[in-house]
Amino acid sequence: MALNEFLVIIYFAAFMFFLFTGYPVGFVLGGLGFLFAFLGDILRPFGVELNVSLKLFNLVAGRFFSTMTNINLVPVPLFIFMGIMMDRSGVATKLLQSLQILFRKIPGGLALAVILIGVILAATTGIIGASVVLLGTLALPQMLRSNYKKELALGVVVSSGTLGILIPPSIMLLVMADQMLLSVPDLFMAAMFPGLLLASLYVLYVIVLTFVQPDCVPIENQLQLDGQPTYKDNTFFAVISNLLPPSILILAVLGSIFFGIATPSEASGIGALGALLLSIFHKKLNLSSLKEACHATAKMTAFVFLLIYGAPCFALTLRELGGDEVISGLLRSIAGGQISLVLFTLTIVFILGFFLDWIEITVILIPLVLPIINEMQIDIYWFAILVAVCLQTSFLTPPMGPALFYVQGIAPEGIRIQHIYKGAIPFVILQLLALIILLIFPKIVTWLPSALGK
Repeated sequence: MALNEFLVIIYFAAFMFFLFTGYPVGFVLGGLGFLFAFLGDILRPFGVELNVSLKLFNLVAGRFFSTMTNINLVPVPLFIFMGIMMDRSGVATKLLQSLQILFRKIPGGLALAVILIGVILAATTGIIGASVVLLGTLALPQMLRSNYKKELALGVVVSSGTLGILIPPSIMLLVMADQMLLSVPDLFMAAMFPGLLLASLYVLYVIVLTFVQPDCVPIENQLQLDGQPTYKDNTFFAVISNLLPPSILILAVLGSIFFGIATPSEASGIGALGALLLSIFHKKLNLSSLKEACHATAKMTAFVFLLIYGAPCFALTLRELGGDEVISGLLRSIAGGQISLVLFTLTIVFILGFFLDWIEITVILIPLVLPIINEMQIDIYWFAILVAVCLQTSFLTPPMGPALFYVQGIAPEGIRIQHIYKGAIPFVILQLLALIILLIFPKIVTWLPSALGK
């Protein structure tokens, strides 16, 4: 084994070791790159040449500056703020109440309502933790009272809550656009139909289950939320009045981006303002809630940017150790063509999803495989969406599976982690099915950006 290959293996092994110690990943990435560069300087006088030096980190300052001035990342804090304010606005609560009544005669109607709410939350918040907790708090007790099978109720909640990772405006897509040098509007457009495809598969699964296992999916005749009856005579108008405000916000944000009326940065400002107005309309805005939203936005934004700052330190040292050549050689030796390369990369992403968060995989793996993806002339937007769908499974796969632990924290008594795992498995399979469909029919990804002038 060549020295550079050995050093790259040691480098990645050190990364995995420090990762499982519980240190913040951004510090692990930046600190490990700095440590190996420092070792290069220390060992050089003793005749050990590692081809790395602290002088390399002069380039990192330039990367930091370019990150801070990168227009693709400007919407990140504003979309986070928009999502947090939507979570506090009470829109989802009123909409779920209305949809429960609207679907009360349909087998599995509450499950279908949760999926629809998940789509709306995905297009207005994009914050997975908030969506899963909100859906779990509102819908999970009612589904259990309505005699839904525990596993189905839990699976619907966790899977619907994770749709925001794919359906725009998604923080993950913004980070991917930065890492892959893609247009944010085009990537948002490329993700729309795949996101709706995934939601449609969830709906189809619930409908099929009503015929195959009717005991798992009851008809809700007496609907209650938080112990209070929600039936009203003007159900249809209640649904419209509750659905209209978030729909207008979605149209204002995504429509302005897709049709070139506003840049993503401008649209994110519109979204943040719209979320504020909805909170005012529902009388949920006060100084305390605004302060909490600003603090939460700052914390989440800092976490994202810490990883974006740490990744160049890690990547720079890896490149000087010869990691690019090692990884490129590995990919070329395994991949016999475009499809083989894509399948191999997606397999690696899926496996890493059991242990790493989506942002860690995005900022570490994507820059490593991107050169050979471009070299083999694979459609970069298609590849990005395939990776995004694959990354979505990381929210539902143990032992990490953040969505699983979000719902565990708010689940009623009697719910065990085994129930959550069993409930998530069918929806992980559906996500993989969506991935296969997108592999076979790439036009699902590429049509909308092409139609609107990519």
